[in-house]
Amino acid sequence: MNLKKWLRNTVMVGVLVIPLMLTGCGFLSKSSEAIDPPQEEQTQDQPTSWLEQNEGGENYQVYLQDRNGYLAPIALPVVLNNEVEAGQQLLELIVDGGLYAAFMPAEFRALIPQGTEVLGFEVADGIAKVNFSEPFVNYNEADERAIVEAIVYTLTSLEGINGVSISVEGEPLHEMPMGGFPLAQVLDRNIGINIEIASGVNYSQAAPVTLYFSAQTLDDEHYFVPVTRMINREQSKIVAAIDQLSAGPLDLKGLTPVLMPDVEVTSYEVYDGVLHVDLQDDSYEPGAFVPSLMLNAMILSLLDNSDVEAVQLRVNGDINIFDEHDQSYSQPVTKPEFVNALKL
Repeated sequence: MNLKKWLRNTVMVGVLVIPLMLTGCGFLSKSSEAIDPPQEEQTQDQPTSWLEQNEGGENYQVYLQDRNGYLAPIALPVVLNNEVEAGQQLLELIVDGGLYAAFMPAEFRALIPQGTEVLGFEVADGIAKVNFSEPFVNYNEADERAIVEAIVYTLTSLEGINGVSISVEGEPLHEMPMGGFPLAQVLDRNIGINIEIASGVNYSQAAPVTLYFSAQTLDDEHYFVPVTRMINREQSKIVAAIDQLSAGPLDLKGLTPVLMPDVEVTSYEVYDGVLHVDLQDDSYEPGAFVPSLMLNAMILSLLDNSDVEAVQLRVNGDINIFDEHDQSYSQPVTKPEFVNALKL
């Protein structure tokens, strides 16, 4: 595909995704104005205890389900009660139809079953022990795995939490009651998110790779969706991540490709906590911009599939890369604190 034609098709996507900051910053800083203040005044019936949509709120990452059924990380500005564990308050936030439903971004919904209360919450040795009330076991079976993923990914987005243990009314839950999804004593991000299986892959012999594709709201606002794709075991997850991004999403109705199909990894190495990746793209010309959507998706995917602090990209040996906003990527990019900041 001609690079200039592809850029024209993607530039409008790129301008709408979150800005990417260089080393020392996340994709969205706490002082960012990317999240708009609320468009409607709070009514008397809406909660005012700890969740407030205002510019003074600190951003927290929660995982909500979009209109296509995918879980996506959403950065919300909230003011938490310092006397209650942050994790407990985020769980209360993502209860379906709960007290804070009015604060959810349009076209997204919380997945913890309606009526659920957090009866107990404590963190010990990096494990969040959660005790839900009885309504937690009443849900649509089709949502079963996504409910678990939303809880695990939301809680492990908090510093100091690496795993989650789930109980209901004080009794450990060993499997989800509707479909029997097994629950380990401690759940972590190894369970994956938005699981899919590549064509021709034997699940029992497969390996996971997490990819970031783009999705779009009805108001043409773009956001990233993480997908854990089960693939044939690869020698390198770094190469696999780029190869699978190039292959594109399996669901073209709900997700948008982010990478040209002829982009390849020629080499990579890790030193000083930075993953240095050399990419080959025969259609790339020095001085031409690279869409921010493409760059951000690659960096997010590479960070999720490697144990590094930052990523440095080169294209055809060129390190002086910039996007359509004239944002330079010539320095290593660190792990983001938050990913999607949507208008509420």
